[in-house]
Amino acid sequence: MIGFFIVACEVLFWIFVLSGLSARYLLGWRRTGGILLLCTPIIDLLLITVTIMDLRGGTEAGFVHGLAAVYIGVTIAFGHRMIQWADVRFAHRFAGDEKPVPAPKYGAARAKRERQGWYRHALAWVIGVMLLGTMILIVGEPDRTEQLMAMALRWGLILGIDFIYSFSYTLWPKKQTDS
Repeated sequence: MIGFFIVACEVLFWIFVLSGLSARYLLGWRRTGGILLLCTPIIDLLLITVTIMDLRGGTEAGFVHGLAAVYIGVTIAFGHRMIQWADVRFAHRFAGDEKPVPAPKYGAARAKRERQGWYRHALAWVIGVMLLGTMILIVGEPDRTEQLMAMALRWGLILGIDFIYSFSYTLWPKKQTDS
């Protein structure tokens, strides 16, 4: 049930984003579009509330409960950037704004972008781990919340791998080839 709810929240997130951008650029309803975009954090609150209620109701924590915390951490850390990315493309396509500047592919600019992505990932991890810890404390039964601690450790490993990947561009910047 909670797994379905996480997927539903992800779908709702994009429905609100696309509805907000459509209202803003296709219908010219800037205020309505802004309100719809501002509703996306409500989805996060709903997800964490339902997840905690499920755990408090006696359910043993599983992978999907941890995934809820990951989803919220990622949404908070990357959500604004994702909405901006979509907004610029919508504005170009439907409002005649300038073509979006492509992401840098080479050199110091690429290295900086990769580092910034890792910083956001680290922020997402901190938020997610705080939520996982909060869920562990609220449930108060370590034997029922082992999967939440395991999720934090797995995600920490992924964050470490991302660190190596992201900062490799700083040490060995990708050079443009003449082809």
